[in-house]
Amino acid sequence: MAVGVRVGTVPNAFRTLVVGYSCSAFGNYLNLIALSLYTYHVTGSPLGIGIVMALRLSAGFTAGLVAGAIVNRFDRRRLMIGTDLAQAAAMVALAVGPEDSVLLGGTAILLGAGNTLFTVALRSSIPEMVGADARVRANGLLVSGRSLGTVLGFASAGIIVATGGFVAAFVINAASFLVSAAALAKLRLPTRAVVAERVPVAARRWPVGILAVLIVVRGADALGSASHNMALPVHAGLVDPANPAVVMSQFWAAWAVGSLLAHQLVRRLPGLPTGNRAFAVGTCLMSVCFVLAFTGVPWPVLVVVAALAGLADGTTEIVYTSRIQAAPDDDRARLFGLSATAETSGFAIGMLSSSALLEALPPLAVVAGFHSIAFLAAACLLVALLVRRRTTTTVPQGEPR
Repeated sequence: MAVGVRVGTVPNAFRTLVVGYSCSAFGNYLNLIALSLYTYHVTGSPLGIGIVMALRLSAGFTAGLVAGAIVNRFDRRRLMIGTDLAQAAAMVALAVGPEDSVLLGGTAILLGAGNTLFTVALRSSIPEMVGADARVRANGLLVSGRSLGTVLGFASAGIIVATGGFVAAFVINAASFLVSAAALAKLRLPTRAVVAERVPVAARRWPVGILAVLIVVRGADALGSASHNMALPVHAGLVDPANPAVVMSQFWAAWAVGSLLAHQLVRRLPGLPTGNRAFAVGTCLMSVCFVLAFTGVPWPVLVVVAALAGLADGTTEIVYTSRIQAAPDDDRARLFGLSATAETSGFAIGMLSSSALLEALPPLAVVAGFHSIAFLAAACLLVALLVRRRTTTTVPQGEPR
């Protein structure tokens, strides 16, 4: 038992990083709302919001294609600090600069690329920061921090813009990036393997094909996530026209509680994050719960369903990240770069197509349609894993079933 306790320990320095990461997550989700409102203010049309969002997502997609090479070439800690400082500078420029669409577009591009590079560098560095055996707990802490940042960012965006205007929102967002950069500047943990793990492809024991399928499923998951993010405001307005914000607050608060519980779940079930089946089952459960949340259930049931969706969401995030981090250090960043591209593509396609479909279809139909894609992708993965388990007489040591 003593060994099991020791495995989950992460350095205190990493917890400081988690605080900085939580602050930047708060700023990102605050910015997601504030920047959309500001874009409408500057351009005067929903088309302008779509163009700016497309620029941001396109930049994230493109950055994902080259992120692996960049993260492997440069010092990862300095790269993360650089992206934080660049995004902070962009938000300050937007706060003090003129109301100009060119500046707005440039900021969107920088935010999209910077967020992708930061995420790939951070995820790739975790096994070296905390040790391979503690990466699951580290990922759980990051998921918990991001969940808190998400809810606080969404909840405070309207209040901050209403009371302090767009300048206050952008300055707070810039400050959140500076907090993250300061936490990284104090970090004295390694971010790269001392000796590169140059393992020949033929000799690798980690399942390349399975990891590729996991990335595809993750992209399908992002497609479904985009649909419920776009449909929730519409659904809330139908459920409670007088107080749609209350419905949204209940949903996201319950989701956050479930996501926070995911960290506790994987800590108590140490075998959970080491299996591909856990990722597939979790993705299926998450899709089912998100669809149920749009069926018009009473608010106590909505809270339970949203919490289960958050629990499944957080668990799959931890499992997925931990699985890819099992790859050798020199390949890890490339895999996370491909993952970022897949997730950004899924989210972009989901946002554009679901928003168009919501003009003609009810929220339940749209969410069910998109999440069915994620469910089927995960179900196919689960079936493939079960067939593979039955047909394989021997499984190489260290390869999860």
